[in-house]
Amino acid sequence: MGENEKLEWEEISCEHIINDEWIDFRKSKYRFPDGREFEPYYSYSRRDYVVIVATDEAGNYICVRQYRHGIKRVTTEFCAGGIERSDGKEYGNRSDVASAEDALEAAKRELMEETGYESDDWKFLLSVPSNATMADNYANIFVAKNCRKVSGQSLDETEFLNVHLYTREEIDNMISSGEFPQASHILALLLADKNE
Repeated sequence: MGENEKLEWEEISCEHIINDEWIDFRKSKYRFPDGREFEPYYSYSRRDYVVIVATDEAGNYICVRQYRHGIKRVTTEFCAGGIERSDGKEYGNRSDVASAEDALEAAKRELMEETGYESDDWKFLLSVPSNATMADNYANIFVAKNCRKVSGQSLDETEFLNVHLYTREEIDNMISSGEFPQASHILALLLADKNE
């Protein structure tokens, strides 16, 4: 990556098509490195979130099954959820850390709320863009080992999910069959393997 790489685009204009408490959906015009201009490019802001590769004391993976409206079907995935913000918005600037919940605290809260499990053995693995082409939010990936069931679920009003325990072989089979389709969750599993 040399200094002469001129690859940055310059945003010339930005229209906020939807800007409410849930999403900031934008239409932008850009100037390319060669001087040409092009529009529209669409992008959006959503909250950063956490993904937790959690295993119980027997080594089973703690997963949830829920409906995903983007692909319009029920999927299996790891426990995950948004990092809460004190301003009440569902998105925000990454540099505005004062308004955002600590990622590890969010991971602990989400694991407890969605599954009723807790752990004393946590490790942060990586913060990675959720969808660098369209969105500016990040997935913060954690591993939680030796999780213990300590309570029932405490779900949000829009959450309808069931908790299931799976072996690694079962998860591998679900990935192959498309039942475990979330890219950031598959990445989380591979990173967890690498950090064993």
